Amino acid sequence: MSDTDLVYLPATEALARFRARTLSPVELMQAVIDRAQSQEPTINAFTFTHYERSLDQARAAEARYAAGRPVGPLDGLPVAIKDESYIAGEPTSSGSLLMRDFVPEVTSPVNQRVLDAGGIVHARTATPEFSCAAFTWSRLWGVTRNPWNPDYTPGGSSGGSAASLAAGTSMLATGSDIGGSIRIPASACGLVGYKPPYGRNPEDAPFNLDFYCHAGPLARTVADTILFQNVMCGPHPQDIATLRPKLELPFDYAPIAGMKLAYSPDLGFYEVDAEVRANTEKALDVFRGLGVTVDQVDLGWEPAAFQVGVDYLAHLFGGYLAAEAEGRFEDLAPYTRRFLKSAGTSTSIDFVRSLSGAGEMYATLGPILETYDALICPTTALPAVAADFDETRTDLTINGKTVNPMLGWVMTSPFNTLSRCPVLSVPSGRSSAGVPTGIQIVGRTYCDEDVFRLATAYEAANGPWYGAGAARPANGAAAPA
Repeated sequence: MSDTDLVYLPATEALARFRARTLSPVELMQAVIDRAQSQEPTINAFTFTHYERSLDQARAAEARYAAGRPVGPLDGLPVAIKDESYIAGEPTSSGSLLMRDFVPEVTSPVNQRVLDAGGIVHARTATPEFSCAAFTWSRLWGVTRNPWNPDYTPGGSSGGSAASLAAGTSMLATGSDIGGSIRIPASACGLVGYKPPYGRNPEDAPFNLDFYCHAGPLARTVADTILFQNVMCGPHPQDIATLRPKLELPFDYAPIAGMKLAYSPDLGFYEVDAEVRANTEKALDVFRGLGVTVDQVDLGWEPAAFQVGVDYLAHLFGGYLAAEAEGRFEDLAPYTRRFLKSAGTSTSIDFVRSLSGAGEMYATLGPILETYDALICPTTALPAVAADFDETRTDLTINGKTVNPMLGWVMTSPFNTLSRCPVLSVPSGRSSAGVPTGIQIVGRTYCDEDVFRLATAYEAANGPWYGAGAARPANGAAAPA
């Protein structure tokens, strides 16, 4: 097996090979590090790296497997952690000059679970400043690029995590999602990304009490996503919002023939690129071929539904960041300054109106999900924007119409507003520029297994998304569509 084949192994297969002792964690870690050293000059997915330490930890994992005593379900796997959450004693920058010297004294609950499960954190992954953009670049770390076509962004804000997985420089990666920050990069990089229902996975205070905020997994396969989600989820003594009991997702599901899907091509108010629409229709044909009924529905949502999310994020998240950045606005990226400026005009009335808007949105979606098993829609309205896109200086158009440059090209934030719905983004195809596209599978509240059941069957029908040859990024050059 070539090193390239090795770094694109599904995590579940790598673990099986560790247990069978046909693959060493050291061999895999070295291949991942070598791959990163060849890809990082172009992709720039990583901030801090820990390669020598990771090789030592891989040797310890190898010894545990030899003794038949792996420490946990991720033992020996290279896991990339978004440079936003904490690991005690290790720098965390949140992509900001304000945080370049910050070293936390505590470990975030999800990260502790990764470590306890035996995951080896070989790298931290890039994020836009304070995770407040749908692309990934910062004044501190520069521009992160999409491995499928480096002219484009990998999405954001978990863009470094997604770029790393697509480039073959990690086996699993963490993300966080308050407006689509897991699902956007999953779509742009051809990955699986999961926004669990609010409370399923623990979060750091105070954002454990922000129902838009979700920690979740990114991976190259549905099974790897299940593996990682099962490690991340469950009640935590430091997070009052976490749900009991822990939900353990199965890996095997019944066939999906006879299930019913609702479909919205634009959620009622988004401009959607023609290639995204075409790839979404192809994905729906896969479901139809598996015996699923697909009906187009009218959600009754209007542009005000978009503003609901913008108002909420500006008031709560923007207010938090404004306090953190007080007196140091000159050190912020232009998109951060723009976001904080909008937050400065937000009022408590705007915030309460956003809560009322969420109720109005679910008043139409909820009854639809009583009839259908899930809703399908595109993840993003464009495959991606340019890698160095600056929403403060450049207008954004889709189909010749100007859209909101911050979130108008992504279709994710309505499902942060409706945060109790599980949402899984899976690949739907690739655009003419080589950049992938994705669909969202939106489930009934807290019905996580439904979206994974649908995604498992869909992936099996499509075949591996990261098989050999053209099914992988072409080593930093634009891949064929």
